[in-house]
Amino acid sequence: MVRVLVFVVAVVGIGWLIGATNLPGDWYAGLAKPGFVPPNWAFPVAWTILYIMIAVAGARTFAREPSGKAMLVWATQLALNFAWSPVMFTLHQIGAALVILIALFVAIVTYIGLEASRDRLAAALFVPYAAWVAFAGVLNAAIWRLN
Repeated sequence: MVRVLVFVVAVVGIGWLIGATNLPGDWYAGLAKPGFVPPNWAFPVAWTILYIMIAVAGARTFAREPSGKAMLVWATQLALNFAWSPVMFTLHQIGAALVILIALFVAIVTYIGLEASRDRLAAALFVPYAAWVAFAGVLNAAIWRLN
């Protein structure tokens, strides 16, 4: 249980820190956006829930095989996840942010595939994450196209 708590505090805390230091700001507010953009309040709510799920899955994988392939993929997806906000909101690189989301989606699906037969719960915890990142990719692509 301590391991799970450490993972949750670390993942959620770093996620919030990155979010707080890479705010969308006036630049993002001024961009043309598609009609299916969720309200601003939905993003921190969704990401907090997803970060908890990501952390629980990571803690489970770490407990079983701390230096295995699944843990490496888990760490890779987290690094990609944490890279997106600075690239999008601080560097204003919409296309590069889309590339990160595509790589992130591939890493998420890879993790699900690796864990599906070993830890069905860890794999299942990543399914909503995959759906959200797929949606975020469509949204990112639409913003890139419109701007």
